[in-house]
Amino acid sequence: MTDPTIRVRLDELLKERDMTLTELSNRVQITVVNLSILKNGHARAIRFSTLMRLCDALDCQPGDLLRYDRP
Repeated sequence: MTDPTIRVRLDELLKERDMTLTELSNRVQITVVNLSILKNGHARAIRFSTLMRLCDALDCQPGDLLRYDRP
């Protein structure tokens, strides 16, 4: 049995909005490296302030960005 995971849907949202990671980085003032870590599922945490900036730039809700995957 696998553990449940929180999956970040950043890649999908960027594609839907025809936006690059670099463009998002410039909008939210977060390095491309840190966004890549988040996008690839290697982040261990996310600050609410970062989540708010991402949601604002992507015109989405936190639930659009994060997905809880049960085994």
